[in-house]
Amino acid sequence: MPAPTPVLDAAGVNALLKKAFPGAPPDAFPTVWEVTPGRVRVMTAYREGLLRPGGVISGPILMSLSDTAAYALVLAHIGDQLMAVTSSLTMNFLRGAAPGDIHADAELLRLGRRNAVCDVRLWTESPDRLAAQAIVTYAIPQP
Repeated sequence: MPAPTPVLDAAGVNALLKKAFPGAPPDAFPTVWEVTPGRVRVMTAYREGLLRPGGVISGPILMSLSDTAAYALVLAHIGDQLMAVTSSLTMNFLRGAAPGDIHADAELLRLGRRNAVCDVRLWTESPDRLAAQAIVTYAIPQP
């Protein structure tokens, strides 16, 4: 089955995220770099405050990026439906995420009328050295 066709490009998704959270500081959201059928690539720039004791990126930061990447993926494919909401997020921490820019690749596993299920993979060093993986389900609002 072919991947669904996006209705927004990366610039459109970034603009929609800013619209959804107008009071958020400029660095509050990651940047959507790429949108392709069934996928998005997102990155959060490294900055002070992302580390936990032990010198690795904190779990809540990785969970937040997973959720935002899935939201961006859903919006890229359904458009301006800002009331899509997280209904489930299951996180697997695979190794400590070394300090650095945090990358997330999100893929649609299923896009239905009521739910979207996304697989999100995160890393700082290399996509071959995943730091975490999440399955995120979004509830899609009904008209």
